[in-house]
Amino acid sequence: MTTMDTPRDARVGRELATGRFTDEMLAGMRALIGTELRTDACVNNEYATRLAILRFAEGIGDDNPLWSDEEYAAAGPYGEIVAPPSFIFACLGSVQFGWRGLGGFHAETDVTFHAPIRIGDKITARAFFDGFDGPTDSSFGGRRIQDYLRQEYWNQDGALVARFICSRMRFERTEMQKRRESRAIEIPHPWTEEELERIEDDILAEVPRGARPRSWDDVQIDDELDVLTKGPIGLTDEIAYIASGAAPIPRLSAHGVALRRYRKHPKWAFRDPSTHALEPVYSVHYNDYAAKLQGAQIAYDVGIQRSCWQLHSLTHWIGDAGMVKAIHGQYRSHVYLSDVVRLGGSVVGKEIDSDGDAVVHLRTWARNQRGQNVMPGTATVALPRRSEEPARG
Repeated sequence: MTTMDTPRDARVGRELATGRFTDEMLAGMRALIGTELRTDACVNNEYATRLAILRFAEGIGDDNPLWSDEEYAAAGPYGEIVAPPSFIFACLGSVQFGWRGLGGFHAETDVTFHAPIRIGDKITARAFFDGFDGPTDSSFGGRRIQDYLRQEYWNQDGALVARFICSRMRFERTEMQKRRESRAIEIPHPWTEEELERIEDDILAEVPRGARPRSWDDVQIDDELDVLTKGPIGLTDEIAYIASGAAPIPRLSAHGVALRRYRKHPKWAFRDPSTHALEPVYSVHYNDYAAKLQGAQIAYDVGIQRSCWQLHSLTHWIGDAGMVKAIHGQYRSHVYLSDVVRLGGSVVGKEIDSDGDAVVHLRTWARNQRGQNVMPGTATVALPRRSEEPARG
């Protein structure tokens, strides 16, 4: 079939799709609850190679030598390079599934970690549709539902590495667009040179705890985590995250490969009015025009990108001998390009858990320069005890 013969509904338009909730759509999605989803088009990394781990760590701004320095890692608790726990998102960030024509934001993340990812591991990701709540009304974007994808990551030995519950908010784009002006803020943020210098000084002063074990015995309730700073968020930060293998759903592609996919799935893309190029819906994270069609002010960060920052904050604080066992995060407000996000938290509990691990429970936060907590969350980490060997794995 030639271009001129392409049916109108297979052409890509200049707007994002504008579907609506219907009884038929809701019934169809209910019938799919429990389905295992195809992941082939969304897998970015199968193997935790040295370069894949390095590319991902650099893509989230994490320079812990445990992820990249072979000599350093050989002397550490694993005896070799391991991947940061967030590397699972570079294997499979999420899956494009259902809700034809509706917009979406990543709403919440729940992850439990069960085994480290060692260099050379092969990770197999599986995804399941666990259902949805709603529709309900909201002032943020009108009618919405919240759905739940369960993603499991298994290594070559059949061991569960991590389980990720990806919760997304789905909404009607036309309603979200109507409310955009009510959320208007000054963007890009008007930083002064003095403010930027202080931000960069803070970033350069950050040092991971690394090989110095943080003992469970020494941690006290109300202890504060080190503060980690990200930003001002720029276009290259988002490109680096994509290049690391994280997030795109489905994988981003170019030229004829992309065009054939868009002809098959025209709602995956739109035509940019400035360049006349076809762009994926995912470009809301680096294309202001797409972001405005989604009801945002300008381009904004990726939901699970914030969870990667949260995990960076945790591994930075616990040191090489610690282990992150679980995280939870809620995504509130957009983090726009030009924003600065500072991440931290405090200790709210400690115990010996049912696995026999000495764990610390944390309340975590991520605040932007406007004082908004854009990712309230919790975490559980295991720490060595003074009477134990620090090695894990």
